[in-house]
Amino acid sequence: MRPLNEKLAADLLEAGKKVFLEMGFQNASLRKIAALLGVTTGAIYRYYTDKEALFDAIVSEPAEALVNRYRASQQNHAAKPLDEQMGGISGVSEENMWMMEHIYKYFDEFKLIVCCSAGTGYEHYIDILVEIEANSAMQLSEKMQAAGHEMPLLNDELAHMISSGLFNCIFETVRHDMPKDKAFAYIESYQLFYTAGWMKILGLEEGES
Repeated sequence: MRPLNEKLAADLLEAGKKVFLEMGFQNASLRKIAALLGVTTGAIYRYYTDKEALFDAIVSEPAEALVNRYRASQQNHAAKPLDEQMGGISGVSEENMWMMEHIYKYFDEFKLIVCCSAGTGYEHYIDILVEIEANSAMQLSEKMQAAGHEMPLLNDELAHMISSGLFNCIFETVRHDMPKDKAFAYIESYQLFYTAGWMKILGLEEGES
């Protein structure tokens, strides 16, 4: 097989990003991307089997890095003794700020996921993060109840609704092309609200462990 042209490969990613951002995945075409580069669609097929493969190549690395780190952070938190988990609820917010840094480092890629991914495997990307968060909340709740802590009953539906609020808030900054400094200020304020809400639902006082 002939070696692939590295410059064309890089240009394809940039052109694909531009067209997908302008038109969305469903309305974009490899023909449009090829025309932007002045090449034939056949040249693109040397690299990607279809436009979804190109979309995946653009967004997969930052998307998977975020999910993998967030899942690992929640698993690490869940492995701690219960007292540490209860006392460290507010500390989990630090991971959300890492998430914001990562999102703004790869802003265009996450813009594609949030606003332009209908018809791809990333259409429900946010739901993956919501599920991780909601499952972690339910596991903590169940451990607390088993240990004899009095608290309102938290069910799967409520945990999902609360977790959905967090991630839709985070990605709202991307939907509206919010400047980074403004986005971080809003998320820091929201994090105070979010943490205080969880403390109340779990029946904890500030600083209790």
